[in-house]
Amino acid sequence: MVIRETRETPVSRKCDVLVCGGGFGGIAAALAAARKGKDVVLLEKEYMLGGLGTAGLVTIYLPLCDGMGHQVSFGIAEELLRLSVSMGHEGEWPANWMESDDPAGRTEKDLRFLVRYNPQLFAMLAEKLLLQEGVDILYGTYAVAVHREEDRIGAVMIENKSGRQAIVPDTVVDATGDCDIAWFAGAPTERFRQGNLLAAWYYACGDKGYELHTLGACDIPDDQKTGDNEVEKLSNKRFTGLEGEELSRMMQLSHRETMQDLLKLRETQPNAVPATIASIPQIRMTRRISGAYTLHDTEMHTRFEDSVGMVSDWRKRGPVYEVPYRTLWSPQVKNLITAGRCTSVTDSMWDIMRVIPCCAVTGQAAGTAAAMTNDFAALDVFQLQSQLQRDGVVLHESEI
Repeated sequence: MVIRETRETPVSRKCDVLVCGGGFGGIAAALAAARKGKDVVLLEKEYMLGGLGTAGLVTIYLPLCDGMGHQVSFGIAEELLRLSVSMGHEGEWPANWMESDDPAGRTEKDLRFLVRYNPQLFAMLAEKLLLQEGVDILYGTYAVAVHREEDRIGAVMIENKSGRQAIVPDTVVDATGDCDIAWFAGAPTERFRQGNLLAAWYYACGDKGYELHTLGACDIPDDQKTGDNEVEKLSNKRFTGLEGEELSRMMQLSHRETMQDLLKLRETQPNAVPATIASIPQIRMTRRISGAYTLHDTEMHTRFEDSVGMVSDWRKRGPVYEVPYRTLWSPQVKNLITAGRCTSVTDSMWDIMRVIPCCAVTGQAAGTAAAMTNDFAALDVFQLQSQLQRDGVVLHESEI
C-alpha cells in the first residue's frame, strides 16, 4: 500500500553552512565554520549535543596520542577534550599530559592522553561554546530528505515541532553518524556489514557513589584488558542501526539488561538506583560515504599529501594515521562533505575512526573546508591545509 502526497515545503531560512548532526564531529565542524565568519545552522535530533558521547553515555574521550609519548590529534580535538573536563573529570586523568608540558614524562608505559567526563556537563558546555561563536542550534530537528539540483544539494528538508520546512544552504556537512544526508542525496554509501553488538551503559548511585556501568560493546584498549574486564556479549543479535523498529527493539533489550544489572547491583548495594540511562541507541557504526578515497587500517604511518590531520588507534599503542581530505567527500555531490563516522574508510578502519578524537579531527577539517568552498572536489587542498595549520592542526607524522 502506498499513500501519494503532494506538498509544498516552505523555506524557513538560508545559511552558508548547514551542519547535520550535533555529535562531536558536528560540534567541531560548526565551530570551525563559524569561526571563519560563516552563518552556520546546526541540526540535532535530540535535545542535547554530543550524540553517543553524551546521550549515549559513552563518556570516554579516547586518546589524542599514539601511546608512545607523541600527541597526534590537535586543534579542536584537543580543545573539546579540555572542555569536557573543565568542570571536573569522572575517571581517567592523564596527569602526564594535562598537568605537564614535559615530553620526557610521556612514554609507552605512561597514561595515554584520554579522559573520562560527565555527559551532561559537556553537553551544556558545548552548547554554550557554540552559541558564543554564533552557531544557530535547532534541537529536536530531523533532516528527512534533500532537494538535489543536478550535482548539488539545493535544500535540506527538516521536520520538527513546527512541521516540515526546508533550509537552503550553500554547503552541507553530514555529521549525522549514519550518513543520512549523503544517502538522501544519492551519493555512494556503504553499510557496516558486521552489524553492532548490544550495549547498555548506564550510571547508578549507590554505596560507592556515582558510577558508570559499561555493559556490552565496551571500548577497552587492548593493553587494559584483563580477565576481569573482558567484554561479555549481552546478545548474539547484531543491529544495523538503520531501521526504526530494530532500534526500538534494541533500546528495549538495553533497558532490560540495565534493569537486570541494577538488580544484581542491589544484592550488595541495596539502595542503588539508576542515575542516568542512555536516551539513544548505543550504535557505533551504520553507514558511511564511499568517497574519492577510502582509508584502510593497513595505511598506518603513511604520508598523504592531502592530509587534514592525524588520528591514532585507540585500541593499541603505536599506529598513527594521516587522514586524507579525499575521504571526506564524493565527487557526485559537489557541496556535500562528511565528518565523524560518516567518512570513507574500510570496515576494519571504521572501528578506529568512529571515536571522539577522530570525529573532532574530521569535523574541524570538514567545517573549515565548508567555510572555504561550495565545491569540495575543486578546493585547493594546500589552502585548506594552510588554514588548518594556522588553527593549530598538525598534518603529518613527520612533524611530531
